Amino acid sequence: MTIRLDAVDLRLGETDVLRDVSVDLTARTIAVIGENGSGKSTFARLLGGLARPTSGSISIFGLDAGRHAAELRRRTALVFSNPDAQIVMPTVAEDVAFSLRADQMPAPEVRERVAAALERFGLTPLAERSAHDLSGGQKQLLALCGAFVRRPDLVIADEPTAYLDARNARLVADHLFEDQGHRLLLVTHDLALAQRCEHAVLFSEGRVAAVGEPAAVVAEYETTLRC
Repeated sequence: MTIRLDAVDLRLGETDVLRDVSVDLTARTIAVIGENGSGKSTFARLLGGLARPTSGSISIFGLDAGRHAAELRRRTALVFSNPDAQIVMPTVAEDVAFSLRADQMPAPEVRERVAAALERFGLTPLAERSAHDLSGGQKQLLALCGAFVRRPDLVIADEPTAYLDARNARLVADHLFEDQGHRLLLVTHDLALAQRCEHAVLFSEGRVAAVGEPAAVVAEYETTLRC
């Protein structure tokens, strides 16, 4: 898979959020790091189809993000830092099944897919529980379950461990990195987590400041933080 951006700008109101972003990313796991307001979350939103560039071009899987937006949405799953933004149905099992609503698959296949996903994420005992009564860690696992039940080609995770304790953060990260045939783009402030990726991108003031091997990119970022 290649994620390719060519001279992408994004302007919101009077603010240039992204400026002249050109990258060519082929690794299976990609970390996106940078300070708050650097443009990294906007970059993730662009790739997830939640925003459109003011100028420039984006292609994913060889598909133009503008012309093939519906196809890319079908093949991409998003995970955010706040799982409550993704939980919409009353029970755990219903919420996972809701993720498959657009696929129009037969009911027996839906039940099979949901059961397998619940088992994978350790949520089977909670299947009939109220989704909104879960702990923070359980809710994030439910958000992951709802994303992965669709069997996406690309998972875009924006600070998925931000509000979790160490145990749940590790559990969520392990699920994200497990190779289930998907690619992972991970926006994170956790530099140790970023270094688990195969490739890293550093954003600064709306521009790409560095791209490459995670240890080197993280080291460059840490140097700027000391200045």
